[in-house]
Amino acid sequence: MITVVQRVHHARVLVHDECVGSIEKGLLLFVGVEEGDGEQDADETARKICSLRIFPDKKPTDLSVKDIDGSCLVVSQFTLAAELRHGNRPDFTAAAPPELANRLYERVASKLRSAGLNVATGQFAADMNVELSNDGPITLLVKVRNGKVVPRTSET
Repeated sequence: MITVVQRVHHARVLVHDECVGSIEKGLLLFVGVEEGDGEQDADETARKICSLRIFPDKKPTDLSVKDIDGSCLVVSQFTLAAELRHGNRPDFTAAAPPELANRLYERVASKLRSAGLNVATGQFAADMNVELSNDGPITLLVKVRNGKVVPRTSET
């Protein structure tokens, strides 16, 4: 599972010019589910995101989204599974099938809610327009395999 985490002042998702999810200060999460991902990956992704200390206090990265009473906007992003090594057209064969991807994406959102966070979502498999004001900017990549966060340099 691959998640792009962006610290935001605010963010919203539009589908056909209608807002389907929005947050104020917090985290915008683009969640990509890959073939072979499972519930333990979704659970660890949510756990890690809840505990990331990326909001300022005495230091620039002191507090978590929970500490600041922030929110999360969770958006499914299958294109994060793209393979780009060969040719110029992205290959999405590593992306999980839609049924699995939707279930695990929803599980990440559910686990974040269970941790006490306010969570909004995009609309799975829709053509979405995401608007955001990146704070910092701080943008991080969280990769989870077999229920563990993996180094960003590891091969998957």
